[in-house]
Amino acid sequence: MKCPGCGFEESKVIDSRPVPEGNSIRRRRECLACQKRFTTFETIETTPIIIVKKNGGKELFDKPKLLSGVLKATQKRPVDAVSLVDEIEAELQNTLRQEVSSTEIGEMVMNKLKERDEVAYVRFASVYREFKDIDTFLKELNVLKKRTE
Repeated sequence: MKCPGCGFEESKVIDSRPVPEGNSIRRRRECLACQKRFTTFETIETTPIIIVKKNGGKELFDKPKLLSGVLKATQKRPVDAVSLVDEIEAELQNTLRQEVSSTEIGEMVMNKLKERDEVAYVRFASVYREFKDIDTFLKELNVLKKRTE
C-alpha cells in the first residue's frame, strides 16, 4: 500500500476492525519510511450481475430497484424487506453466474415472501405475474390456501 505522504510502498498495519455494515475492514497503517499514519479499507471484490429481461434486454442488477418493489409488497407487513433483498443479492453473488434472468429473480423473491408472509407474497405475485382478472387472483389464493391446509 503506497503512503499518501511520501509514496513509499511499504507500511505496517497498526489496527484492523470491521466496518459496522460488515462488508469491509478498516485498517489503520503506518508508513515505514516517514511514519505517517493513514487509513485504508479492504472490501470483497464482487462481479457485476447482468439481468436478462423478459424482452431479451440486459441491464446491471439494481438493488434499490428490487428493494423498491419488495417494499411495496411488504408495506405495513411484518417483513424485513432489506434483509430479504440482501439475501437475494448474496445468493446471486454465490451462483458465480454473470447473467441471471429477471424471471429467476422474481421467483426468488416470491419464494422468500411465501415463506415469510402470504399477504406480501400475493401482493408481489399480483404485479409480477400480471394478474389480468379476479379469476387469476382467486386461483393463486386457492393454491396458497391448499398449501397451508
